[in-house]
Amino acid sequence: MMHPNTFARLCAAIAIAIAVPGAAQAAPAAAPVPTIGQLERVAAFHGPMPTGVTVAGGGRIFVNFPRWGDDMPYTVAEIRDGRPVPYPDAAINRADPGDPARGLESVQSVVADGQGRLWILDTAAPGFAAPRLGGAKLVAVDLKTDKVVRTVVFPPEVILPSTYVNDVRFDFRVGREGVAYVTDSSLSGPGAIIVLDLATGKAQRRLQGDRSTSADPRFVPRVEGRVVQSRAADGRTAPFRVASDGIALSPDGETLYFSPLSSRHGYAVATRLLRDPAVSEAALALAVRDLGEKGASDGLETDAAGNLYATDYENNAIRRLEADGSWRTIAQSPELLWPDTLSAGPDGYLYVTANQLHRQAGFNDGKDLRAKPYRLLRMKIGHGPAPTR
Repeated sequence: MMHPNTFARLCAAIAIAIAVPGAAQAAPAAAPVPTIGQLERVAAFHGPMPTGVTVAGGGRIFVNFPRWGDDMPYTVAEIRDGRPVPYPDAAINRADPGDPARGLESVQSVVADGQGRLWILDTAAPGFAAPRLGGAKLVAVDLKTDKVVRTVVFPPEVILPSTYVNDVRFDFRVGREGVAYVTDSSLSGPGAIIVLDLATGKAQRRLQGDRSTSADPRFVPRVEGRVVQSRAADGRTAPFRVASDGIALSPDGETLYFSPLSSRHGYAVATRLLRDPAVSEAALALAVRDLGEKGASDGLETDAAGNLYATDYENNAIRRLEADGSWRTIAQSPELLWPDTLSAGPDGYLYVTANQLHRQAGFNDGKDLRAKPYRLLRMKIGHGPAPTR
């Protein structure tokens, strides 16, 4: 666990990182990146940096922008005519001071569920602050009416002061109304998988503090030829330590894949064990499978054929798990500058955001090295998203 003072310095550094506009400084020098696969440009972002992306039926594309310091009037948008437009409207993209369950405070992930809804994961933790009590939630929007139809607030017992809900996957084949699996990518406390029953709103933290949900203490990331760590303008430094982040679900819903951001290993576990509170944490930890070194990943995704994909932010790449257990690079490009979220679209493309996260000022002595625009890219994979029902 990161020392609280170190955590505070890291949070301050990251907050500073995005507060500095533009990219007047020169980017770090690095070896040339080879080109593998065929990537297409989908959209460019000249404002705040995006993290999540999801693609729904009819080719509708949604993105989100967590409130980490950039000037941003909205935190969720739909791409229309190549430009982001507040979604579902501008009003809901503002926090409600009187009711934390209403309004969007800082969204980290958006996921189209294949059932006609867009789910929005609100951290309620702008700038990586402690989440606002009663504000961390899942919000469902009906894609036919573009209206909010459901809000599920995480119960307080699963939202720690250190919790940062990061990404989510859904399975509507279990329970009355389905289940959501959510990663807690804490910077200071224990990582975990939060299992949320959508019908009852009850939730449990599983694999809390396990090696599979925790930052690898030996992990030292290197991007563009430089070690990634917190580097404040006053010279103070702190290691890059972020817990469970990427998440994906097998097409049959029986296996959950996940990985810490500060690690090169991926993990898998049977979802029936995650959902069963009678299975002890010790027994659950023993059931976790190590998928080997896939590269350091921010995002994971599966497709309808059962392929598992992972970003590799150290190498500007996307990788795929092969039948023999090896990881193959299927895309690599200078444009994949910190590939973040992956989304398999109904059109047979794999979409990915590239947001230059490591170039923020908090990682570069107070100097913002990001060079806009940020990119949304895609590559043809020939399969749609994994089913949720």
